[in-house]
Amino acid sequence: MSKNSTLTILFADVSGSTKLFELRGNVAARDIIAAVLNALTEVAHRHGGKLIKTIGDEIMCTFPGAVQGLLASTDMQRRMKSDVAFVQDNIGIRIGLHHGEALVEENDVFGDAVNVAARMAAIAKRDQIVATASTSLKITNTAGVRVRSIGTARVAGKLLPIEIVDVMWQEDISHVTTVQRVVQFTKTQRVVLNLRFLDREFHIDELSDPFTLGREESHTLTIESDWVSRDHAMIEWKKGHFILTDRSTNGTWVKIGNEEFLVHRDVYPLRRSGTISLGQSHVAEGGNLLHFECGEA
Repeated sequence: MSKNSTLTILFADVSGSTKLFELRGNVAARDIIAAVLNALTEVAHRHGGKLIKTIGDEIMCTFPGAVQGLLASTDMQRRMKSDVAFVQDNIGIRIGLHHGEALVEENDVFGDAVNVAARMAAIAKRDQIVATASTSLKITNTAGVRVRSIGTARVAGKLLPIEIVDVMWQEDISHVTTVQRVVQFTKTQRVVLNLRFLDREFHIDELSDPFTLGREESHTLTIESDWVSRDHAMIEWKKGHFILTDRSTNGTWVKIGNEEFLVHRDVYPLRRSGTISLGQSHVAEGGNLLHFECGEA
């Protein structure tokens, strides 16, 4: 039987698990990750949370309210840093959460809140907790939760970017603005990224859909070339910057001034102006370059 419910959805996963398998071997790494996920689940239960499922090196939990989810997320991070075994193995986790409408079906949860929470987890870096600003709106100082704004992020299915916050879990947070103040965001001049490829021009801003590049016709910019992957790269507004994400086989080269950087299965913030070469360095590519320039509208 399905029912709609307002819940806090939390995703937590082990950061750098691939490297852990390389360093420790399959059996030892699997045991370490299992121990981490068990510890995270215990913390969730202490705060009234429910484990929905384990997905590889990640867990998905639900909480009845935002306070429980936020407090659980901070305790999860602290648990990782206070457990001697986890510290010795250099274990880090990243967490994303959102409070909203979800569809509960037997032992699983679906819907908008799940998608948004998963996006928050994808944005979070090692040792970080990222939540939607709306999740923290009803939290008071007495809850002991502090956050700071980190801008906006786009979520699939959402017309506009949503405001996001960094949940501060470290013990020394005296310098961090309280929740009530941090959620008062100030609008600034709109930033635009101007792109030019051959005789085509594009203009994207913080409200634009992600700008995708690759050989397939479904992309914003299709580039027919043997060294360009079908789904090569993406440019989107995230955390106050235009971020280039490479998803290709051969990598993406970014040149700013006289310096060239290789981005391979990684992200790179685009600042000022420069050129982008897909699949080959600028020297090898020659003419088919994507020119970019950051400006204000």
